[in-house]
Amino acid sequence: MTSRTIDWEVIHRRLALAANAISSGISHGPEEVRRILEARARVAAHPPANEDEAERLEILAFTIAGETYGVETCHVGEVCHLKDLTLLPCTTPFIAGVMNRRGQILAIIDLRKFFGLPARGLTELNRVIVLRGGDNELGLLADSIEGVRSVIASDLQEGLPTLTGIREKFLKGVTGQMLAVLDGGRLLADASLKVNEQVN
Repeated sequence: MTSRTIDWEVIHRRLALAANAISSGISHGPEEVRRILEARARVAAHPPANEDEAERLEILAFTIAGETYGVETCHVGEVCHLKDLTLLPCTTPFIAGVMNRRGQILAIIDLRKFFGLPARGLTELNRVIVLRGGDNELGLLADSIEGVRSVIASDLQEGLPTLTGIREKFLKGVTGQMLAVLDGGRLLADASLKVNEQVN
């Protein structure tokens, strides 16, 4: 049985030619081309999720006591100026009073007192955010309205160490821009914010 000798020089030359062809990207056999195209097709069939496809929340942003909060616009009926506020006796301190809005009596909640934030005097510059859900309505006092923002729902964080206590209970999440998004539905449903249950 004769042994075959290996011509290493020829093998090295072929390997060098193959490496050169691969690096230049100009020589692919039919099988290699098919494999590359199939791999590209698989990637194209499952594109990565992007911001355009992510669930978004439309948020009305506002400030109270120098902090920025927000509530989903699906809970907001309107925004109006605070005027003709009538104080009510025998109510908790965070109920600022009631306001006559086109013949309807609207309870006004001072979130600064409700959340234990530093309070400032009320002025005509204050705005009222009217939350509406079913038969429930209530007004939230705001120092200023920052506008409507679009927020990716999955970007909301659970909360922050500084947002604790009662604020944490009504918090939907916090964005990376430090916008604390409140749960409008929970605010509307909370019995402690209903004036008729507070009067003695």
